Amino acid sequence: MRLLAITLTGLLLLIQYPLWLGKGGLLRVWEMERQIEAQRESNDRLRARNSALDAEVSDLKQGLEAVEERARNELGMIRRDEVFFQVLEGVPGNGPATQPGK
Repeated sequence: MRLLAITLTGLLLLIQYPLWLGKGGLLRVWEMERQIEAQRESNDRLRARNSALDAEVSDLKQGLEAVEERARNELGMIRRDEVFFQVLEGVPGNGPATQPGK
């Protein structure tokens, strides 16, 4: 009777092995679920970035204000009838108090 119980326990353990540690076991399933969740988060971030870029492209295609703003900020362009003033703050040696003898 004792030998039968040990044999049945051994067979039960052999049957359980593929369920827990095999190719399609629970440990593998948990790891795959973790990877899927990480990929979903990455896809959500990329989807938001694509949406922002799509909105920017649409704005650039439809309105001149976005093109003008981009030209001003990124290229430093000004209109013909505008005067450009550049104010430098905190640059040493540009003020009258720092020049000796005056």
